[in-house]
Amino acid sequence: QVQLVESGGGLVQSGGSLRLSCAASRVIFSINTMGWYRQAPGKQRELVATISNGGSTNYTEAVKGRFTVSRDNAKNTVYLQMNSLKPEDTAVYYCNFLTFYGLNYWGKGTLVTVSS
Repeated sequence: QVQLVESGGGLVQSGGSLRLSCAASRVIFSINTMGWYRQAPGKQRELVATISNGGSTNYTEAVKGRFTVSRDNAKNTVYLQMNSLKPEDTAVYYCNFLTFYGLNYWGKGTLVTVSS
């Protein structure tokens, strides 16, 4: 069974940076969209950023200008560069791969904590 494994989370001070990575445990064919979601304590999971197979990106308003999503198709890996982090960015971050055939894969999450 394919697993997505996130890495790069941790504790950082406000204004700092982190880079998240998410790789598949084996090759996944026909990936359409790769993305990142997050869930803060007591809140619902929300979309952070997505990147299509063609490289088009989409960001939630709260992270525009601070976060950058990118992908390496050869490595089945998606990245999230997070700059100018704020305490409200504290959450568990999950990666997601959606294939052209409708298969949906989720990682188990990595915790990002931003201290003020």
